[in-house]
Amino acid sequence: MAVYSATTTAPVNIACIKYWGKRDTKLILPTNSSLSVTLDQDHLRSTTTSRADAAYVKDRLWLNGVEEEIKPGGRTATCIAELKRLRKELVEDVDSAAPTLSSFSVHIASYNNFPTAAGLASSASGFAALTASLAALYSLPCPPTTLSLIARQGSGSACRSLLGGFVAWNAGTLDSGLDSLAVQVAPETHWPEIHALICVVSDTKKGTSSTSGMQRTVETSPLLQHRIEHVVPQRMIDISTAIRNRNFDRFAEITMADSNQFHAVALDTSPPIFYMNDVSRAIIAVIEEYNRVALLPENGGKRKAAYTYDAGPNAVIYAPAANMKEIISMIIHFFPQQEVFKDSFGLFGTDGVGVGGPGFVSGFNANVAKTWELGAIKGLIHTRVGGGPRKLGQEESLLGDNGLPKILA
Repeated sequence: MAVYSATTTAPVNIACIKYWGKRDTKLILPTNSSLSVTLDQDHLRSTTTSRADAAYVKDRLWLNGVEEEIKPGGRTATCIAELKRLRKELVEDVDSAAPTLSSFSVHIASYNNFPTAAGLASSASGFAALTASLAALYSLPCPPTTLSLIARQGSGSACRSLLGGFVAWNAGTLDSGLDSLAVQVAPETHWPEIHALICVVSDTKKGTSSTSGMQRTVETSPLLQHRIEHVVPQRMIDISTAIRNRNFDRFAEITMADSNQFHAVALDTSPPIFYMNDVSRAIIAVIEEYNRVALLPENGGKRKAAYTYDAGPNAVIYAPAANMKEIISMIIHFFPQQEVFKDSFGLFGTDGVGVGGPGFVSGFNANVAKTWELGAIKGLIHTRVGGGPRKLGQEESLLGDNGLPKILA
């Protein structure tokens, strides 16, 4: 008996030019374009298995071992329906011998190897993995940009996780949303030196979800309208140019400016939304001081790191790989870790680095921030720019022969 199943992984992406606000809440059409860096799946990923069987009575979904309701007309149901439609149109209607998988119900199991709903773009990688898994199950002859139209309807930023490297989500202008899709600005091989340090300030669910927060902003923030019309279009051009030229100084300048403006827009919302906290702001102070020293003529006159924050308190620090040892040492000095940090790239040898690290760069003003208590930053993840979704073998399926998640069976 044939088994119709596919397992894929999909990456997290962290935006440098932020998406905030929808012009169509059903199709998830954004008010402005955005641009992100896809992160390496060796460190952060969602894994999803999709299985179709004529014996299944309905579509079912499990997330991290817990069954989730698939609400009729909801985002997950929409993505599944769209992918079934493509299966019928592009495969079954063309080849009469193809199994009619579009008529079968599906069981889907998904697992994130990082905290959900903590500002680490779990919905982006999750819906990208779901889309990629069903596309593989259905043998769809579609490029990632086409599939991004479907992933977008699950979670806006999910469309960017279907491509590796540096990815733009073009807002588009059509009411149908057919021009609101993801395109690759440059692959990960173009600028592999870009690394990222994720500082997990909080791993709990945030108080104001992105969905509700951005709609409040659209309805009440005059600053958002200025951002949409006058700021983002030029920044998209400028940061794309910086990426193509591998100009980190310019990339860092734009990334930090856009993060700050996004949080200013959240503050301009009524009532105001506070995604960052005191630890988040202290991280900004440390990176700004690090760049102040780097910008001195005698030190080369170029920025060495860029912070960015999505809708949450967790910092993502982008930097060339050569600067990461200094950056990690600084962060651990100001934000001591509960355990010795074992760097995944071996920057501190097999013993890792404890409180303080090797010290500061010359001229750094250590008074820009206090030394925080243990646990102010709950964890550090050192990763780098990476590729798009991967297809795994059947032996890595998350579903057992009974169609239930293996971690439950």
